[in-house]
Amino acid sequence: MLLQTPGRCTASAAWASKSIGLGTRRISNGPPQWRPAVILDEWVQKEARPISLRQLTFFGRTLTESRLKSSANYVRTELPTRLAHRLRDMQTLPYVVVTNKHMSHVYELYYKAFETFRRVPEIKSVEENDAYCKVLTQTLQEHLTVIPRLAMGVLECQDLMSAEEIDKFMNTLLRARISRRVIAEQHLALTETFNSHWHFPNAQHSPEADPDYVGEVFLRCNAREVVEDCGRTITDLARQVHGPGCKVPEILVEGHLDATFPYIIGHLQYIIGELLRNSVQAVIDRYRNVSTAPPPIQVLICEAPQNVIIRISDQGGGVPRDILPHLWSFSKGPRSATRLENLNQVPKMAATMQELKLPDDGQPFLVSDLTQKDGSLSSLTARSPDLRLGMGLPMSRVYAEYWAGKLELHSLEGYGVDVFLQISKLGNKNEEISTRASMDAV
Repeated sequence: MLLQTPGRCTASAAWASKSIGLGTRRISNGPPQWRPAVILDEWVQKEARPISLRQLTFFGRTLTESRLKSSANYVRTELPTRLAHRLRDMQTLPYVVVTNKHMSHVYELYYKAFETFRRVPEIKSVEENDAYCKVLTQTLQEHLTVIPRLAMGVLECQDLMSAEEIDKFMNTLLRARISRRVIAEQHLALTETFNSHWHFPNAQHSPEADPDYVGEVFLRCNAREVVEDCGRTITDLARQVHGPGCKVPEILVEGHLDATFPYIIGHLQYIIGELLRNSVQAVIDRYRNVSTAPPPIQVLICEAPQNVIIRISDQGGGVPRDILPHLWSFSKGPRSATRLENLNQVPKMAATMQELKLPDDGQPFLVSDLTQKDGSLSSLTARSPDLRLGMGLPMSRVYAEYWAGKLELHSLEGYGVDVFLQISKLGNKNEEISTRASMDAV
């Protein structure tokens, strides 16, 4: 049943209270409910408006109430538009796929969020923005189940659609998911800054403000520092899993070590963390019974006029021949059954570096000390470190391509792997999102 539309004159605080109450309603695992298509059609006709890192930082450079409200109303209109396009994508899947319990769960989450966000009236005050942010925060937490449920859904439906169709669908949905979280979390971070006790309109400097951050965007992201931080985390992780006597390969970093660029550091940490984790594990497995120290993993950073390129090279023997054709696939591969079993043990996943790390007691943790800014990127449900989900590389490529970057892998069977990550250095590339969905009748 569709929710009744509240009047436009309803106060935002009352609207937020109703929306938060709706958030406690349990999402059914049954087939999606039937709903009239006319409302969704109206939103699917709208175009999403991509944004760049440079534009994300504009509102927060000198944060005023006017800019905060502009940011809020951009998010207010973008979220339901982007959700509508992805809902229409799901509606065009074969019915037997959409009725899968995991796919249906995601569909119902998305539709509930769409119904909530499309009803938000124009935000005209700081108080209305604060109420809106409460609903944003709750929705972000609710949607932490999306990635594992999507992954389980496509694995269970792999015989009902071609691998190419499933992977295209997954890439579109995951890239869109990143886009929604980026604009939502950026606005939440700007609101937190605006409400901080040290902030005041037109403030230029503050002893408590980090000038290198504008919301979630880190203006001077240093590739060497990220690689070294992730390397220490992966090394500690390997010793916790394999024992203190494990011979972990050294990670050597060379090249343009001072290269900096604007980026959302949580995205880069996830990509580098997954790549280093794969390389370290491959080298450990290959040289487990060798008495000498394993060969190091070499990381080369190259700064070009418009890009920063990071090459990670290991001597772990290369990618097995049976896995190589399915390396970037979410649905196919010889280990699909194992991946599905492991995903059942992961109720929530946000695809961040935090989910690669364990604390000293060896138990899954909730907060990582790698992320300098708090938020949903730093308080997430962790997964066991030896629980392989088969999603690291395809998810890393989705993250890399989101800001118009690239991720390529070259395997030398019997020797090792070279991975190349290219990042736009200038921050002027728009987010790569699929803006249009099919307008075909469903």
